[in-house]
Amino acid sequence: MIGRPGRALIHSARLVSGGSLTADSWVLFENGVVGAVGTGSTWRDVGVDAGATTNAAGRHLTPGFIDIHCHGGGGAAFDDGAEAIAAALAVHHRHGTTRAVLSLVTASQADLESRVAVVAAEAERNPLVLGAHLEGPFLDATFRGAHDPALLQSPVPESVERLLAVGRGQIRQVTIAPELPGAADALARFVAAGVRVAVGHSSADYETARAAFDAGASILTHAFNGMNGIHHRAPGPVVAAMDSPGVVLEVINDGVHVHPSVVRLAFAGSPGRIALVTDAMAATGASDGHYLLGSLAVEVIDGVARLVDGGSIAGSTLTLDVALRNAVAAGIDLPDAVTALTETPARAIGRTDLGLLAVGYAADAVLLGPDLTVDAVFAEGRLLSPTS
Repeated sequence: MIGRPGRALIHSARLVSGGSLTADSWVLFENGVVGAVGTGSTWRDVGVDAGATTNAAGRHLTPGFIDIHCHGGGGAAFDDGAEAIAAALAVHHRHGTTRAVLSLVTASQADLESRVAVVAAEAERNPLVLGAHLEGPFLDATFRGAHDPALLQSPVPESVERLLAVGRGQIRQVTIAPELPGAADALARFVAAGVRVAVGHSSADYETARAAFDAGASILTHAFNGMNGIHHRAPGPVVAAMDSPGVVLEVINDGVHVHPSVVRLAFAGSPGRIALVTDAMAATGASDGHYLLGSLAVEVIDGVARLVDGGSIAGSTLTLDVALRNAVAAGIDLPDAVTALTETPARAIGRTDLGLLAVGYAADAVLLGPDLTVDAVFAEGRLLSPTS
């Protein structure tokens, strides 16, 4: 298939989109969007040049993966400027992620404003950048994880307004601990500005989390991590999210953050509302060793990132294709696992033009081999990584 926009076609695929699998399917890309979808040999009637046609030969074809919680890769962090953003995104593109929200860790107000401005500029320039996710500084110190406790703060109106101003409409998501002073007002202000508010890094109980969801929070940041767990008399924020229709639960399915049995529990308890995310840090696609996550020192051993001081898990080295394979290995049906990488995260950030291979949607797709490894990645009809 050609690596430029225009008319291009993939045929003889096992199409996995919208929660179903359709054999012997074809998809037409036209000027960056899906122009038609069909089955059988009817693709021959579309009139696409042979050089712009890809024979999937029975391989799985899915929408492009969407990561709404990712910090970096390839030795680079999204906090570190435009060149670092490009280097990190290149790693994730090779693993099927066509579009990503760029997550920023807790920093000083001045540093965070500067970093948000850079991400906003990248989002305005590059449609594969979906905007910024502020994972901090409005977090609870008890469940801070890999966030610098000296830089955590309760949200105050001035801070919120300054961040919204430099974000220029490109802040997609902000994680807030709803028990903090000023959190309710900040939640309302962010929601009014079109920002998706996530509950996370929080000591909230069920009632406090549920109240936040009732007030407009719509995402649970990496469910089960950075929060109280499920107890039979104190169900906590995970069950509050499950009980709140429309709330999307992020899950880091790397086999370290969440046990496979708990992954199955999450899918069963919130059908169609699980978004598989990476929470990937700079070591993703790079070597073990010493890194910085924000201002904190991290050591990566055997692909597991932990803070040097205290040993807390510090993000992951996960890519979304591995998250997909792990989900299937855990017993999740392939269409449901693909939905958690595509349609659900798109819906979580309000992008109704992404996440499906259907007419009018973005021409973002991943061609997967028999073992669900990535053979080719397409974004806006362009080839991002070649077929094997």
